[in-house]
Amino acid sequence: MSKLTGKVAVVTGASKGIGAAIAKALAADGASVVVNYASSQAGADAVVAAITQAGGKAIAVGGDVSKAADAQGIINAAIETYGRLDVLVNNSGVYEFAALEEITEEHFHRQFNINVLGLLLVTQAAAKHLGEGASIINIGSVVARITPPGSAVYTGTKGAVDAITGVLSRELGARKIRVNTLNPGMVETEGTHTAGIIGSEMASGVVAQTPLGRLGQPDDIAKIAVFLASDDSGWLSGEQLLASGGLR
Repeated sequence: MSKLTGKVAVVTGASKGIGAAIAKALAADGASVVVNYASSQAGADAVVAAITQAGGKAIAVGGDVSKAADAQGIINAAIETYGRLDVLVNNSGVYEFAALEEITEEHFHRQFNINVLGLLLVTQAAAKHLGEGASIINIGSVVARITPPGSAVYTGTKGAVDAITGVLSRELGARKIRVNTLNPGMVETEGTHTAGIIGSEMASGVVAQTPLGRLGQPDDIAKIAVFLASDDSGWLSGEQLLASGGLR
């Protein structure tokens, strides 16, 4: 029997990149998965198709995590379709770099609304349905440790994610619900390609500073997410796992 057989997972921001890889990996290990997307229904449908073609179960559900009604709708879809909820992966996130003098209110609020408020709203909606042994996995970033220049707002959001994980692990621990943060280093995704990061001096510099000598791949992160979702990590809560090839 697979590690996640009979469990139901919601993965936010799962139409591409790390979220898509996590959704596929959870499904491959037996979970029924809600693949959330904000704008790319085609991407989410492709993830669902890949899961179902491999013999898994998944549905695509649209919703902007930074809006309370949408966050509730994502969770409602899981309950209405599968009758329960065991795993929540708060993966939705955006990043935009700006030097101090370039920071605007819009730059700040866009990132904090999705990366922080969105995480809280979806977790709030999910918590009432999570039972003993459930796992919440918050996707943070190694930037909260390495604090690169030009990333004050983005790094601030990911530092907040680490802090919130600690708080929620205490709040929900009495119900035997585990909460952990999974913090990737730079990962090669559609987004990092589109942003021009892959192949840039920035990426070369990251590789040079990474003890394992390469960029991460979505599957590197997805495998750790499966571990955190499963009972194999049953004694972990409130942890910040760096998945960065040794970069810190």
